[in-house]
Amino acid sequence: MAAFAVSRSALAGLPDPVTRATPETASPLIPDSGRPYTPVVTLNSWTLPWRMNNGVKEFHLVAEPVVREVAPGFKVNMWGYNGQSPGPTIEVVEGDRVRIFVTNRLPEHTTIHWHGQRLPNGMDGVGGLTQPQIPAGKTFVYEFEARRPGTFMYHPHADEMVQMAMGMMGFWVTHPKTRHPHISQVDRDFCFLLNAFDVEPGSRTPKINTMTDFNIWCWNSRIFPAIDSLNVRLNDRVRIRIGNLTMTNHPIHLHGHEFTVTGTDGGPTPPASRWPEVTTDVAVGQMRQIELIADEEGDWAIHCHKSHHTMNAMGHDVPTMIGVDHRGLIGKIQKVVPDYMLMGERGMADMGAMEMPLPDNTAPMMTGSGQYGPLEMGGMFTVFKVRRGQKPGDYADPGPFAHPPGTVAREWTGETPAAARSGTGAASALATARAIKPAGAKHEH
Repeated sequence: MAAFAVSRSALAGLPDPVTRATPETASPLIPDSGRPYTPVVTLNSWTLPWRMNNGVKEFHLVAEPVVREVAPGFKVNMWGYNGQSPGPTIEVVEGDRVRIFVTNRLPEHTTIHWHGQRLPNGMDGVGGLTQPQIPAGKTFVYEFEARRPGTFMYHPHADEMVQMAMGMMGFWVTHPKTRHPHISQVDRDFCFLLNAFDVEPGSRTPKINTMTDFNIWCWNSRIFPAIDSLNVRLNDRVRIRIGNLTMTNHPIHLHGHEFTVTGTDGGPTPPASRWPEVTTDVAVGQMRQIELIADEEGDWAIHCHKSHHTMNAMGHDVPTMIGVDHRGLIGKIQKVVPDYMLMGERGMADMGAMEMPLPDNTAPMMTGSGQYGPLEMGGMFTVFKVRRGQKPGDYADPGPFAHPPGTVAREWTGETPAAARSGTGAASALATARAIKPAGAKHEH
């Protein structure tokens, strides 16, 4: 049966919508009804509560304008669900009967597509094709069985260019109902969506017509250093679920460990198809589920390996000034433009430490500090923190890693060793090449 508008009499029975405005990572939502499962932790977000109604798990999503704190002091006008962008994660169990009420408080119609789900065609959420659009001010209901375990997401299939560019998306996890041969039991299970916005410095609303020149690269609509760290116990088996709803691919790289890709939005990958990786590319519209044993203590970076995606508020028309001699020029310019600052003469690393004036509601291009100084990062970057003292179920930030003595790179103050030279290596190679030259070949002079 197609998604349909809720009658007046049925509205009285709607589950109350639950909203949350804070951007901190919420503790896992331990199920208190329905089938049991081990919950996920959504980075800088939360899991949507439900109610059981005659054996059906009921949720209430509210599509609405929201203000997302992308970083402290930097807020963006977005569209989302239940007070945030992305919306809350929906967690169910394989075989659950799910009923989702969707109330539209946007200024235009919308729908929700349940990305990757097996369901009746009329519940697929493609406006005009499988259902009428949800008009502004109306509530529709979707109902289907969660037929297979895996990592999924939800987003509109209505005025998609606008609504997804404004932040309308959310995560969906279907847990297996019994032990699955291709799904491991893990100690920590994290998830987040990759999303991006084009927000002019000093403004608050994304430019929805941008195709590729985004300047705010986010994990769950947050940028480093405002992305929470992933905090785990030494030797935990860890699962990280990643979905990509940007306009480009993202090679996600984890330092200090190897992992395997154990699932996609198509379901768990057979063990015979897996191999060790330290980077996995997540293409547009894809989900990737990676797993590893956190067996190396430390503060390990995890980030997109596209270098511009670990920056904030980058301009795309900034000239390269490396090697340009500005001596004697800065003072003259500052007589006309008092706030002028030199950038890029020796590279851009100085941007990580300087406190230059910025327009209101703008994030610095690269920021964040560690125990040894500025990190010179932004955007799609955070830290995977592995500690032997982290207790099971404790997701609190343990602070900087205490490195054992002698294990930190340091300045060399001794005598510089002489460089090794290969001396006769080239001559020897040339002599060998001449010795094996085919008979009749002319010698080179």
